[in-house]
Amino acid sequence: MAALLYAAKAPDCPFELVCVGANDPAAEGLAIAASEGIPTFAHSHKGLKRDAFDAIIHGELIKCQPDVVALAGYMRILSPGFVEQWAGRMINIHPSLLPKYPGLDTHARALEAGDTVAGCSIHEVTAELDSGPLLSQSEVVILPGDTPDSLAERVRIAEHQLYPRTLAAFVMRERSTDWLLSQVRACAMTQPQADEVISHGMPCFGIIGGKKFAYFTHDHHGDGRTALLVKISGVDEQIMLIEQDPDRHFRPAYFGDGWLGLRLDLGDNDWDDIAAKIAQSWAYVAPAKLKRAVDVAGGF
Repeated sequence: MAALLYAAKAPDCPFELVCVGANDPAAEGLAIAASEGIPTFAHSHKGLKRDAFDAIIHGELIKCQPDVVALAGYMRILSPGFVEQWAGRMINIHPSLLPKYPGLDTHARALEAGDTVAGCSIHEVTAELDSGPLLSQSEVVILPGDTPDSLAERVRIAEHQLYPRTLAAFVMRERSTDWLLSQVRACAMTQPQADEVISHGMPCFGIIGGKKFAYFTHDHHGDGRTALLVKISGVDEQIMLIEQDPDRHFRPAYFGDGWLGLRLDLGDNDWDDIAAKIAQSWAYVAPAKLKRAVDVAGGF
């Protein structure tokens, strides 16, 4: 936690700490955070069921309104309901090269296994312990004569270097072109008979052998925007959506009134809404026979 706190002081750091919490009111990190002017909260979990305690922590986090929750030495298993509430917005650091050695006693287990390297991993948090998608790892060579304690000290140095860099990349991911394309691809390729090709220099998604229903653009014709282009009903819908949110929606050049541009580089995307627009765009171009087949399948 202290490594994240002091990294956040750098002028070019993209994240800031809005609060620090703990399940141990005597945790030393609380005093460090408070001394640096960071709001803190602490509640003991003793005597409380897991769901009840996690509800308290969730309530405290809501007061702080963080964009991301970074677990830093938080040694409690989280309830599935709590994890679901912060899905995609919570990350954790673990002192092993996952998927090796989830859980406790990681350094002793690495030594007992005769490993030549240990290290640390940062991953998104899911309901399954230490099994969320990996974000980054750092290897630490195991030296002759290492003990669990001596190895832990060096791994901790690696942790303090890796976590700030990874958190910075994580909070900036919605401005990363590659990440944005991967999210669009995940939504588009769930549509029936969808494929991806390059058209006019842009990744685009269409029905196999048929029309295109989504384009991913980055600085298209020098417009400086990263955006998604989707089919809409026509000029009336286009005008309405642009008037509702002119910073986000626009009329894409060379595509006409039947398309809408949706900016993805503003850092606050609603991916449920984007997925719905992609699905609707697919429906506008899909052959009637395919749409009927999908509707029939959806009835079972």
